Amino acid sequence: MDHGDVILRFQDVHFHYDHHKPVLDGANFSVRENAKLTIMGQNGAGKSTIFKLITGVLTPQGGEIHIKRGTTIGIAQQVIPHDHLQKTVREFFEGAFAEKKYDIERHIAKVLDVVHLDAPLVKNLSAFSGGQKARLLLAFALIQEPDILLLDEPTNNLDRAGIEHLTDFLALYEKTCIVISHDAAFLNSFTHGVLHLDTFTHFVTQYVGDYFDVVEQIEAQIEREQRQNARMEKDILSQKEKINFFSHKGGKMRKLASKMRDAVEEAEENKVQVRRDDATLPPFSIDSEPFKKPLVHIRSVTVMKQSKQTKKKVEVTVHNRHRLLITGPNGIGKSSLLEAMANGAEKGAVIAEGVRVGYYRQDFSGLPMEKTVYEILEQEMEKPNKQHVYATAARFLLPGDKLQAKAGSLSEGLKGLLCFARFTLQQPSLLILDEPTNHINFRHLPVIAKALNEYEGGMILVSHDHEFVSQIEMNEELDLGAL
Repeated sequence: MDHGDVILRFQDVHFHYDHHKPVLDGANFSVRENAKLTIMGQNGAGKSTIFKLITGVLTPQGGEIHIKRGTTIGIAQQVIPHDHLQKTVREFFEGAFAEKKYDIERHIAKVLDVVHLDAPLVKNLSAFSGGQKARLLLAFALIQEPDILLLDEPTNNLDRAGIEHLTDFLALYEKTCIVISHDAAFLNSFTHGVLHLDTFTHFVTQYVGDYFDVVEQIEAQIEREQRQNARMEKDILSQKEKINFFSHKGGKMRKLASKMRDAVEEAEENKVQVRRDDATLPPFSIDSEPFKKPLVHIRSVTVMKQSKQTKKKVEVTVHNRHRLLITGPNGIGKSSLLEAMANGAEKGAVIAEGVRVGYYRQDFSGLPMEKTVYEILEQEMEKPNKQHVYATAARFLLPGDKLQAKAGSLSEGLKGLLCFARFTLQQPSLLILDEPTNHINFRHLPVIAKALNEYEGGMILVSHDHEFVSQIEMNEELDLGAL
């Protein structure tokens, strides 16, 4: 596909939420018509902030954002706002237009067909599954037929069929598309280039090529910068030894030492600032509280078929070191089952009394958003230990300044890492994980998978990320769609 004129340009854009936390420091990049680009960067680097700047939700403190006159922008957000969940499907899509659309039903039917979703117009958004909500969010952006389509983690909660359909759609999409996603295989199928946001330098670097090719380019650049700095460090150390020797001499030797000192300071300033945000999580483990009896007995489950709830008999027991994978298409009731099980509302799936449960909700509704990161981690400890909280948070890329931030202000990716940090302090006997790869940077996923594979407690997992699941030795699969 030929790329046309420049449709979007960031010119020396500066943005910060406060003066101590810059997000962009002189960002310069341009996007052409019909281009398919990915925004890449560490969790919390500010990828979603770039989307908010493009849509005008945020205004830069410096520089300019140029958008071609007459350009329309549509965004598929990560989650449906909480205050929209009681809206009907019709009311939700009516909100996509500034003026009343008299043929709104036709437009809704068209986009729902594109995202492969059967959604009655009078049904409340809260009644849909996570995967179905993801399709509704995408349809909300598409119904506007935007010149620039912004997709924020569009594959979250989608099953394999949904991801394949979205991939085909984007490959044929004849307008500009910018995507944030942790799904490397998905991105590689249609990306023309990458905007790389460095969380330490706050610069944006633009790369051309498919996604995997760009990742290799970045890794090669990091290696070159590290080698260059190593050579400069060796030379600087040698010069400092000579300075130390000459400075103890008199006359001309001391003057020479002074000149050499200036040269060393200049060399240190010229060292390349290596991209550090490509580092991943360090290895971690989740300890479990020993529990001798079976953790969970599942004798029946509630599934949703043809818009009706049905009870199905099963026989599954989860105990220590037992890992159960629950599968099935979007809307079958996987998330509802996990939530009912964790809350004790699923009579056919009973967790033994005294079992300490670590529950990862795909929408993070289990996190007390009004509390700080420090408060959330501290409450998981029997004996509060400030040093241990700080060390745990730092291990999950939540340094000191993030500890005093409220959970609600974190990026979705950092909320996910916060959940895993809680588990390491909580030491649960049973993990219930609902789409734990959502929003997480793909570089972190092998580390998380390894920790889960080595976890000694019981585990019940729902995940559409097949590569992630393949790294965990599952003992049993319960396919709700086959019941």
